[in-house]
Amino acid sequence: MTDTITERIPPRSGTAFTLKHGDLLTVIDPEGRQVSDLVAYSAHDTEEHISSGRSLDYAARMLLTTDDILYSNRSRPMLTIIADEVGRHDFTLTPCSKDTFRIIYGDEEPHRGCQGNLEEALAPYGISGDRIPIAFNVFMHVAVDPGTSAIKVLPPLSKAGQQIVFRAEMDLIIGMTACSAGESNNFSYKPIDFQVTAG
Repeated sequence: MTDTITERIPPRSGTAFTLKHGDLLTVIDPEGRQVSDLVAYSAHDTEEHISSGRSLDYAARMLLTTDDILYSNRSRPMLTIIADEVGRHDFTLTPCSKDTFRIIYGDEEPHRGCQGNLEEALAPYGISGDRIPIAFNVFMHVAVDPGTSAIKVLPPLSKAGQQIVFRAEMDLIIGMTACSAGESNNFSYKPIDFQVTAG
């Protein structure tokens, strides 16, 4: 019997870890209305990474959910969504950063954001900040006005305990955060939980 251990990403921080082909990754919103930026790289060649463009192209829609595949920049499946209790995630906005908080929020001493947290977490794997792509923003709720095309970040729809489950389609390095941007989580910074189950 496979043991599954729940790990917690504290508010406004990040982590990185590996998955084997066939492993299951469950991302859980323990308190509700929180976002996790998720990036993925091939464990055997980190030049191959998750691609928002490829994933959306092949799904032919903006919102991905159960049975959809997250593809790499080389058009290979990286993760398949096998269960989704929320059904609303975002694949359009880049990880928040010091510049995000400076430009959007006017912060004079900005937090390093998900970008900085991912940079720190992925550094041991030899992945630099310039190689962090647009993340799959788990539980994020972005609306686009059909008339003006204006983008608005709304509070996540996830309730406490809801989750999404991915299956690894190759050996992977995963980076994940508990999002640091106020607009993404209704200005209530909270943790994110995750579980890895061997395939």
